[in-house]
Amino acid sequence: MLSVLEERDGNGRRATGSPKRDDALLVEDLLAGDEEAFTALVRREYAAMVRYAQLFVSSRASAEEVVQEAWMGILAGLPRFEGRCSFRRWMYGIVANTAKSRGSREARVIPVSALAREDDDEAVVPDRFFRPDCPQAGRWMSAPEPWPDDSLDQAETLAFVHAAIERLPGLRRQVITLRDVEGWSAPETCALLGITEGNQRILLHRARSCIRAELECYFQGPGNPLKAKAPARSCRIPSRQREVRSCAS
Repeated sequence: MLSVLEERDGNGRRATGSPKRDDALLVEDLLAGDEEAFTALVRREYAAMVRYAQLFVSSRASAEEVVQEAWMGILAGLPRFEGRCSFRRWMYGIVANTAKSRGSREARVIPVSALAREDDDEAVVPDRFFRPDCPQAGRWMSAPEPWPDDSLDQAETLAFVHAAIERLPGLRRQVITLRDVEGWSAPETCALLGITEGNQRILLHRARSCIRAELECYFQGPGNPLKAKAPARSCRIPSRQREVRSCAS
């Protein structure tokens, strides 16, 4: 067999350039008992799976137990994997089902009626952000002031963002976690959550708007130590000023 380090991608697959072919090779290796392929796959996906499981259960400890159980389900279900979806989506579907089952026991599953209502409220007013036809679409017209510059400030801000995401209602939290934290594509996210592209786009916009609104309050709040650390400035990157003016008009 070819060297794992030289011939496999970050997911433990023997890279061929074709996702479906790579999935087939990975499943083939796992069914053959290839421990190196399995170890590489776990190393790649474990942390993301725990974060995803936490969307459904009450604690990180529960999420870790969910993922351990899900890995057992993944291995047991390998002979039944038919390649109708990506192997990654198939694995995360098992994580989701396992986590939802645990979440039901922990009374943390959100009622379907609540999920149906969560996109009825208004999003943050859009005129603070670039228009959809601009290169910086969806971003702030001007950055919150002051912006965190050193590593400590950035770490505190990141912790604040994660906490804000945790406060979002069910589907919004799931969509923004998959898209902006885990880096999933829109089609992958829609397929995993069983939602339409339009619904995914609305949920993501509203989730991002909520986080932006909280960040604005965080940066501008009188108790925020960042406010005393740096003078206000109109934009962090001067070269974007012309773009800001043209997109605002």
